[in-house]
Amino acid sequence: GDCASLEAMASRFEEAAALMRRMASEGFVLERHSDGQHITHRDAGVFAAYGFIDEQSPVRQLNLIELD
Repeated sequence: GDCASLEAMASRFEEAAALMRRMASEGFVLERHSDGQHITHRDAGVFAAYGFIDEQSPVRQLNLIELD
């Protein structure tokens, strides 16, 4: 959503960064393709548990699972 302040925006970035680090530690990888970057995991079950939609961009995927 829209951020009301720079502080709110910073908090959102920090949440996203923490999520990315947790995902990295759990085996997710970022792959570059001709149509952009995709977050993938070799275990489809783990991937599905995060609720990803494969065709979405990484940023959109992160937005889908951020807790507001």
